[in-house]
Amino acid sequence: MTEVVVVIGAGLIGQAIARRVGAGRRIILADLRQENADAAVETFLNHGFDAEAATVDVSSRDDVAALARRAAEAGAVKAVIHAAGVSPSQAPVAAVLHVDLYGTAVVLEEFGEVIAPGGSGVVIASQSGHRLPALTPEQDRLLATTPADELLGLPFLAEDAVTDTLHAYQLSKRANALRVKGEAVRWGERGATVNAISPGIVITPLARDELTGPRGEGYRRMLELSPAGRAGTPDEIGDLGAFLLGPQGRWISSSDFLVDGGVTASWFYGPLRPQE
Repeated sequence: MTEVVVVIGAGLIGQAIARRVGAGRRIILADLRQENADAAVETFLNHGFDAEAATVDVSSRDDVAALARRAAEAGAVKAVIHAAGVSPSQAPVAAVLHVDLYGTAVVLEEFGEVIAPGGSGVVIASQSGHRLPALTPEQDRLLATTPADELLGLPFLAEDAVTDTLHAYQLSKRANALRVKGEAVRWGERGATVNAISPGIVITPLARDELTGPRGEGYRRMLELSPAGRAGTPDEIGDLGAFLLGPQGRWISSSDFLVDGGVTASWFYGPLRPQE
């Protein structure tokens, strides 16, 4: 039976992971924009992979459900790589919450219905979620377990409670990691695993938008004062993603891996620590 790898968000990080786990499998590269999906497919075909393009708006359950059905019809869905999202400089608060928070919950719900036994999922979250102050245990529980279609109705996600795009992004990425914990139980019932990766600043078009955007100076300072002293590359995230999706990662589920060159450590305990 054909084994299927689904990439949602056909950017550089999703592609880097898929290159490492996609040989001999059908790869579906899905993106909001057809031209992005087509360009990714062309690259994969030129490198000997079996790949096809799809479009998906992760903020639409109908779109995500259709993609999940298409993947299941193509074969056994063995790997799901969810790397779609928008950054704080790219979209208003409502769009960040609909795409990054609600969209991730929908992806996990819909693909949790079709993931094959022995399959795995990886959600690309962000270091930004680790800098958000602690939520209450009840808020954590609600973000982890509230049905996706009810999530944006939670009072602490209301329009008057989240007024800044960075706050919306941090909440969304914290929710991604919590959602993975909640969904890991259900995925486990199908013999599948799911984990999150929270990258720091990795050089992609999205990161370049941030580095040259209104918060660019702060991001550049993060890199300069971090233990690693540099940004990451998509391939470095790809290596971890492949580990989690491969046989070595079969005992790992519900985890969130912070991979940021030490930026978060520097934020809390080093030169980036905010002045009190």
